[in-house]
Amino acid sequence: MTNEIQTPPKKNRAAVAALVVSAATLIGIAANEGYVGVAYRDVVGVPTIGFGETKGVKMGDKTTPIRAMIKLEASIDEHVKGMSACIKVPISQGEFDAYTSFTYNVGVHAFCTSALAVKLNKGDYEGACKELLKWDHAGGKVYPGLTRRRQEEFKKCSEG
Repeated sequence: MTNEIQTPPKKNRAAVAALVVSAATLIGIAANEGYVGVAYRDVVGVPTIGFGETKGVKMGDKTTPIRAMIKLEASIDEHVKGMSACIKVPISQGEFDAYTSFTYNVGVHAFCTSALAVKLNKGDYEGACKELLKWDHAGGKVYPGLTRRRQEEFKKCSEG
């Protein structure tokens, strides 16, 4: 038996342009958002439909699970494009998946102007992952579902 300290394996990081959203992340986002077929106001009052879609949604709008999933995929692609433009360092697939889920939930602008993005682009990977845990509020209130989601994202981000 040795007393060696084992370090975790080095993450395989790549340019963000080389990464794609994993199926597990797509399903995870859908599960975290939940499906609602008729437009409703989210906890901060924004009209929302399908799997958390807000862009162009008006109260009274309706969708189906299939249309909502197609819209989710397109919306995630848009969010990834915006998020990727703000990431200047290589990241792992786990980091990419965590930041994709986070960005879909909070928006590209919030991601790009966050302390998380600043830390990430300075190479503080651990600090960037920890920033995820701070984003469990909406409308000034802590939501257990957001806390759980951020913990899941943190785990993906940290374990890579």
